[in-house]
Amino acid sequence: MDIQSEMLRKLETRREGYSLDRDFYIDTDYYRQDLEHIWYKDWLFIGHDCEIPRAGNYFTVQVGDYPIVIVRDRQGTIRALHNSCRHRGSRVCTQHKGSSAKLVCPYHQWTYELDGSLLFARQMPEGFDRAQHGLKPVHCETVGGYIFISLADVPVAFQPFRDMVSGYLAPHRLGETKVAFESTIVEKGNWKLVWENNRECYHCAANHPELCRTYPEAPTVTGVHGAMNDPEIGAHWAKCEAAGLPSAFRIGSTGQFRMTRMPLIDGAESYTMSGQNAVRKPLSADAATSGIGTLLLFHYPTTWNHILGDHAITFRVLPLGPETTQVTTKWLVNKDAVEGVDYTLEELTHVWTETNDQDRQIVEENAFGIRSPAYQPGPYSVEHEGGVMQFVDWYSRYMLERLKREAAPLSRVA
Repeated sequence: MDIQSEMLRKLETRREGYSLDRDFYIDTDYYRQDLEHIWYKDWLFIGHDCEIPRAGNYFTVQVGDYPIVIVRDRQGTIRALHNSCRHRGSRVCTQHKGSSAKLVCPYHQWTYELDGSLLFARQMPEGFDRAQHGLKPVHCETVGGYIFISLADVPVAFQPFRDMVSGYLAPHRLGETKVAFESTIVEKGNWKLVWENNRECYHCAANHPELCRTYPEAPTVTGVHGAMNDPEIGAHWAKCEAAGLPSAFRIGSTGQFRMTRMPLIDGAESYTMSGQNAVRKPLSADAATSGIGTLLLFHYPTTWNHILGDHAITFRVLPLGPETTQVTTKWLVNKDAVEGVDYTLEELTHVWTETNDQDRQIVEENAFGIRSPAYQPGPYSVEHEGGVMQFVDWYSRYMLERLKREAAPLSRVA
């Protein structure tokens, strides 16, 4: 049986309300299908425009087999380019981030403009056409301070996401912030396990003492399970919307992305051990009202976010292998906030640094157990794991639709 037919059969016979079959979490061929049908076709959160404020600023990222460079060109446009020289394929930008007047391949010094067009290639034969050898572009969109890319030849529409999130993000002015701290960890588990762990707080009381000082464990905070009927959440939405902050739960028609604003515990303002703000300068003057809680943004498969009154924490998920996932966290603060005066990194980052490491351990233990041949899919808690069920349903539906469209099957190597 070819791998696509095998996956289709398992998805079509999957027991609703149960976790996925073992191969979806550990198998190399299944992982390749995830790359081809989700990671290489969907819009992916990749970074923030505040990270490249000036022409020539760039950062690099690896998505599956694709090295990518994100750069701001001379006209101020943010571009995404395949980071592979059109000469013999060497990486052009080899650093994680930097700044350069031109993009120069270190191998043979082929030189590209910031928009990717080829400027110089020495001693090439007569008739060589520079215009045909620029760096290949990657589809790139920005919204509310976020940069998304798509590796698809023809990407799915970005506008539905833009239309939903623009109003929620606008008051926070994330394009006028700066990254105060960045952390990257590698979790030894499949990317779907990372997401499943994120989508519930059933595990929080026993595993996240720092986070639970301010973040509610109630299942309604996922938004997908009963939030509209929770009077405390309804009152919070009404208060925030009266202050000009869109807050009510909204979800895209496909279930891939959603936004809502949720209250924190007992009047907490921020994710700190004291519950008080970590940063003296508000993230934005347009969202400086006290008690606004956290604005939650989710977009499968790459990002979840918490946007508070004093800072924002953004998370980027990238798969490194069938059982390895990279999670990058960035703490954004007002661009004029001064470290040591307006905030300390210890207070700003402590709660989520601890929580991220705790989640890493949880995911790795989960992955360890799933490797056992004795593993079989188990039931989710309807009360507490509605967010996980929604994520797994989204994944299953997307993979079913896309596998069925695939014309040529990819055979499993014997």
